[in-house]
Amino acid sequence: VSLMKGIFKILKRFLPPYKKYVVLTFIFNILTAILNVFSLATIIPILQVLFKINTATYEFIPWNTRGISSLDILFNNGYWYITQLIETYGSSQTLLILAAALVTMTFFKTLSAYLGSYFTIPIRTGVVQDIRNQINEKILALPIGFFTEERRGDILARISGDVNEVENSIMSSLDMLFKNPILILIYLGTMIALSWQLTLFVLVLLPIMGYVMGTVGKTLKRKSFEAQNKWGELMSQVEETLSGLRIIKAFNAEKKISERFHKGNNEFRRMSNRIARRQYLAHPMSEFLGTLTMAIVLWFGGSLILEGKGLIDAATFIYYLTIFYSIINPAKDFSKSAYAVQRGLASMERIDRILEAQNEIENPENPKKLQFNRHIHYDHVWFAYQSDWVLKDINLVIPKGKTIALVGESGSGKSTIVDLLSRFYDIQQGGIYIDDINIKEVTLHDLRSLIGYVSQEAILFNDTFFNNIAFGKENATKEEVERAAHIANAHEFIVATEHGYQTNIGDRGGKLSGGQRQRISIARAILKDPQILILDEATSALDTASERLVQEALDRLVQNRTTITIAHRLSTIKNADEIYVIHDGEIVEHGHHEELYAKNGYYRKLCDAQIDVYR
Repeated sequence: VSLMKGIFKILKRFLPPYKKYVVLTFIFNILTAILNVFSLATIIPILQVLFKINTATYEFIPWNTRGISSLDILFNNGYWYITQLIETYGSSQTLLILAAALVTMTFFKTLSAYLGSYFTIPIRTGVVQDIRNQINEKILALPIGFFTEERRGDILARISGDVNEVENSIMSSLDMLFKNPILILIYLGTMIALSWQLTLFVLVLLPIMGYVMGTVGKTLKRKSFEAQNKWGELMSQVEETLSGLRIIKAFNAEKKISERFHKGNNEFRRMSNRIARRQYLAHPMSEFLGTLTMAIVLWFGGSLILEGKGLIDAATFIYYLTIFYSIINPAKDFSKSAYAVQRGLASMERIDRILEAQNEIENPENPKKLQFNRHIHYDHVWFAYQSDWVLKDINLVIPKGKTIALVGESGSGKSTIVDLLSRFYDIQQGGIYIDDINIKEVTLHDLRSLIGYVSQEAILFNDTFFNNIAFGKENATKEEVERAAHIANAHEFIVATEHGYQTNIGDRGGKLSGGQRQRISIARAILKDPQILILDEATSALDTASERLVQEALDRLVQNRTTITIAHRLSTIKNADEIYVIHDGEIVEHGHHEELYAKNGYYRKLCDAQIDVYR
């Protein structure tokens, strides 16, 4: 029951756009079953002609005769027609005609079976496409905080492995719902029409067989869930290895990483073995149980004929057995697809952890219009990622057009202060205001349109120079992109590449030096032309020559803008209008460089630690 519930839940969610295909699949599956019943029915007269079993004479009965069942009329008129054929053409010609009828009907049956499957394919591929799109949309919509808990490799595993599992399970459940039940019902109806006594006997047997099959499938869902989690862990490890390859090699840690992966991979293999063995048990087990049932029916029905009980004649009994054999396959598939569906439901649970994750950071219902004319104001801001306060009672005013610098040790909370301005995270207490409007009262799009970013690690995309620079602006022109590259000191080296602005920069800009990457990200910020600019240690990873070019580009970028600079290197912040010293999540000092240095406080300590700056 829970299995069917799970299937209906998935299908209700994903099938509506594909109603047309569902209906077509349904129609062709019904057609397949009916054609199969009729094609197999030709076996009876073939056997009777061959073995001259039937010596009775038949009269044609009009189709609308009352008092006789339509099935009896059908059989009678069929036999009458065949005796006519035998009289006209002789037995062997009649046999040929019947064989041709069997072949023709089987051709149409297989054609309709193919079409039944043909129309499930767009459903299958469409559902998978929809799930992948939904995961991707959700990844883009969820706040950054979600992905610190869910590792990236695990999310990749969900979008690949888990979605494939759901694809297989959806496919099985489509068969389970649109094909097998139709076949089973039509075959069962035929069996009841042929001999309800025999069918009653069969119906007592089948549930016993079904129960035995069901017990094996129960543990499969739980096991699959564990295995998919393990797969997610493995993907995370590969992702870590790829991004940390340089460090792994530098520390000669290949062996350590290899052992860690081997251990995880081995566990995954053991889990997969257990699941696959269970799954492969389904087929031989159902084969054996099917044959056992068949043997019992053969014995029971055969005894009735041998004892001359007259319930059913020999030729009809063989037809009955053929139909019964036809019902065993869909019943077997039913149990097999139950396995696949268990796995698919386990995978769907993991996918839903992403799809149903709550997004705390949402647009307000009635957003206000955002304008920035006066200042940004952090008013008694408290913030914690989990339990410990990362920022404590931050009060900070940034007048429009001014440059402020945040300095402090690593982990003091500088980057968190700027992340909160873009609402990557939401604060627990206090408020952040732009011109007296709380940033929670405006749309995320409007808020983030004001802000440009240049970070320490230049995040670029596997695309052309042109598309990387034009990233933050819709329909940017060639002239605008080139102008931005000129200002960022990037035009020269871009033009020197093979295809100029259309050159692909490789994965994460891997083909470029650190300084070049940084200048591309500055060009991107220049083109966006933001009113508020955040520079997160933008030059800390560069050599002196690159730093000079990048610093020059930054100086041009910050003109006439409100700028928040985070820096370790004090040389980059001496010219700031106001410097805020952050220590352990609090602002401990603020003022101009000289004034703070003279105070002989915390700022002086930071400066003395980098005394080379002033030599």
